[in-house]
Amino acid sequence: MVLSVFGARLVQLQGLDPKAYAEMAAAEGTVEAVLPAARGDILDRNGELLARSIEGVTVVADPLLTEGQAPEIAKFLANRLEVDYFDVLPRLREEGSRFEYLARRVPSTQAAKVLEEAAELGYQGLSTRRDPVRDYPADDIAANLVGFMGTDEPLAGFERTFDDMLAGTDGSARYQVGDGNRIPLGENTLVRPVDGQDLRTTIDMDLQFYTQRVLRQAVEDSGGESGMAVVMDTRTGELLALADHPTYDASNPLVAPKEDLGSRAISTIYEPGSVEKVLTVAGLIDAGKVTPRTRLKVPSELARDGRVINDWFPHEELRLTLAGVIAKSSNIGTVRAADEFGKGELRRYLTRFGLGTPTAIGIRGEEPGILPAPSVWDRLTQDRVAFGQSLSVNAVQMTAAVNTIANDGVRVDPSVVAGSATTEDGVRVGTDHTTTRRVVSEKAARQTAMMMERVVDPEEGTAPGAAVPGYRVAGKTGTAQRVGAECGCYDGTFTVSFAGFAPADDPRFTIYVVVQDPTNGGGGGSVGGPAFSKIMSYALRRYAVPPTGTEPSRLPLEW
Repeated sequence: MVLSVFGARLVQLQGLDPKAYAEMAAAEGTVEAVLPAARGDILDRNGELLARSIEGVTVVADPLLTEGQAPEIAKFLANRLEVDYFDVLPRLREEGSRFEYLARRVPSTQAAKVLEEAAELGYQGLSTRRDPVRDYPADDIAANLVGFMGTDEPLAGFERTFDDMLAGTDGSARYQVGDGNRIPLGENTLVRPVDGQDLRTTIDMDLQFYTQRVLRQAVEDSGGESGMAVVMDTRTGELLALADHPTYDASNPLVAPKEDLGSRAISTIYEPGSVEKVLTVAGLIDAGKVTPRTRLKVPSELARDGRVINDWFPHEELRLTLAGVIAKSSNIGTVRAADEFGKGELRRYLTRFGLGTPTAIGIRGEEPGILPAPSVWDRLTQDRVAFGQSLSVNAVQMTAAVNTIANDGVRVDPSVVAGSATTEDGVRVGTDHTTTRRVVSEKAARQTAMMMERVVDPEEGTAPGAAVPGYRVAGKTGTAQRVGAECGCYDGTFTVSFAGFAPADDPRFTIYVVVQDPTNGGGGGSVGGPAFSKIMSYALRRYAVPPTGTEPSRLPLEW
């Protein structure tokens, strides 16, 4: 009878289901582990690290060895590695398992110390596997662009947008163990990980650092709510700095408010105010309607279709040239000049400057702004748009528009990625994909630049504080009412800004500074102008751009 039982069991094992029993036997001593790929670095234009992967490990357990001490080990790890006791405890007791993850991405020095202490306490079954840790050595520098990682996934910025490129492909290992040790002649299957690719940006880390600090000072000194600053290479459209304030430390992002974790320079839209006037006059000159010396009578107020347009400063009737209208930032003078446009002409120019269209440079959360549709574009709309209200922009979009004037009338796409990369939405971005188009003639652009030089005139301009000693500077101030989110109306707060380029007669950089809701009573010239001057001065020195040595514009402002 005993032999019959043994015989039946043997038939069952060898004949009826040998494969299933073999797999069950092997599984009891088989470990299957993920081999994490190292994430690619994020670099500035000079190869400086903005984000990197450093040596780290995963702490793992063999439940066959930890089960008997599971409560003690779980408490120990919760205190040393800040893992959740109630999450770790069942893993330490997982029946039939020989491999369980306990803590991911632990710095290797910290893990070594913890395991050494565990061994001294007599805890068995703990070990480590390679698991790179994400590190942000630049802290808050360009954090608004770089983003950050969660435990197992990218949560913001370039980390998320270009995750497929940066992440690489994890490998795997499968092997057999006995008594907690790998069996030398047992099954051993290895698929090596493929590390991620690096992402090189156009950002200059030193210039970004300086721009962020100047912007922060401008916002704080003016009592502002927030601010943005953009530095663009005039010729290539590459963004050398893209600063936001407030921002956050990418190494510790969760302590920052949610609204600070992105880039306001691309996600916040606002009415640009008088900075837009340079686009209006550039279009007028290109269309052959006016010249910088065109004479305009500017009354103290202008009645239009039942509405009254005023200037930001009280005055009697003025006799200004078009250059004077720009230098003194007259709304009335701009509207009178814009009357020369034919139907739909101003809107077509603004569309070609890039307003109302997303830049699609690869930064998450971009808002394209609003350019009123032709169906609602009446005379009052044109009047307001001509001096920068009733339309909205983002800061990068407006920088690229002003840069068109600096670049002799040719718009070049802005870019923040060097070379080529593909976003999570499958869009190819980067300097390899930039395009250009002529918007206004070279003559129109240069004449507009000469008018913009008069804005920083120390005696007659609205922004003498934007001047850079030794260099010719062209610029324009902007002050616009803000639309409140709650009322959907102008709520008494303002956006102030300054945009410009230098050297004015051979531009190298275009810089745009925006401050939201300053409370010190300052405008674009007194708040944005000095910040522009500091950033431009630093950029010109850093890139060893010499002064042109030519005389600045002396276009007449009055007649």
